[in-house]
Amino acid sequence: MRTFLLLGLIGGIASTLAREVGPWIGVALLGGALAIVAVAYLVSAQQGKIDATTEVAAVVVLGAGALAGWGLIVPASAIAAITALALVSKGRLHGAVAKLRSEELDAAARFAALGLVVLPLLPAGPFMEFGALEPRKLWGLVLLFAGLSFAGYIAMRVAGPDRGYGLAGLLGGIVSSTAVTLNFARASRRDEAARIPLALGVVAACTVLPVRVGVLSFALNRDIGLALLPALALPLLAGLVFIGAALWQARGRSESGTAKLPENPLRLGSAIQMVLLFQAVLWLLGLAKERLGEGGIVVGAALLGLTDLDALTFSAAELARGGLAPEIAARALLVGMIANTLFKATLAGALGAGGFRPRVLAALGLFAALFALGLLWLR
Repeated sequence: MRTFLLLGLIGGIASTLAREVGPWIGVALLGGALAIVAVAYLVSAQQGKIDATTEVAAVVVLGAGALAGWGLIVPASAIAAITALALVSKGRLHGAVAKLRSEELDAAARFAALGLVVLPLLPAGPFMEFGALEPRKLWGLVLLFAGLSFAGYIAMRVAGPDRGYGLAGLLGGIVSSTAVTLNFARASRRDEAARIPLALGVVAACTVLPVRVGVLSFALNRDIGLALLPALALPLLAGLVFIGAALWQARGRSESGTAKLPENPLRLGSAIQMVLLFQAVLWLLGLAKERLGEGGIVVGAALLGLTDLDALTFSAAELARGGLAPEIAARALLVGMIANTLFKATLAGALGAGGFRPRVLAALGLFAALFALGLLWLR
């Protein structure tokens, strides 16, 4: 505390002297302080202590003091606060680094390169007259989907896959509730004792669906989000009630299985496929609007909702920017959610087993009915 306090004062005095007396005296004082820090590091290194954290922090404090001496009090204080936080969090930071895996570091480095190197190099567009192609925007969507996958992976790593299928399904639903339904339905055949927790995981993933669609719609087009809000409230509430009831029934009962972490944190290939699908969906919806009018969009959404709702959500927002009424876009999204829910019910019924199947079918049937009720509300 004393050393850093004095170093900060030296930095402030150096910049004040440089301003009031002359640059040379300020530079000399600051250089002398830096020399002391360098000598301290050399002495520690000769004793076998190769750790420059204190010395580097001392240089930062000198710089913060110099900023304060120049009158930049707010940034100087912010730098000092961040430095102090980094120093006192040493144990937690080291613990977090110790838990990192090579695949996570590789995924983070690749994500940074894809966002900071590839994205700026792509042309903005648009190209093509029909269904304008915008490479930079499409690659931004790739990064968004990959980032969601990475965030879900990190969340599962932090929470631990041993926390159970319910939490795994909730986190997996951020990326794809259809994938969760497919994987958990298959798992219900292999693990008889975990069928009820697996059903809870599917319901949790499907409860995320209206939240994800609503948040994305609101972020992309506020009018669509507002139109969807009343129609999504009941399915969300029903999902929360269903999860609460399942947790109440399962209290005190342990799960015999655990959810597995995905092998690829970024799932970049899936993200690229999803964005290509988004572009195809945009073209198809545009074609449906041109040939069949606005009603054709709703019919097309029923088919497209079977594959990917995120692509449908982005496409609906793009069409709304081009003049499509927000109510029509919201209706198309609800139709897509109904189709997607029925598709997941089909997967659960065909692939699920035992107590997993009736619970999931009951929950998904309720979801589909409430989405249909919201569709009537929009009329």
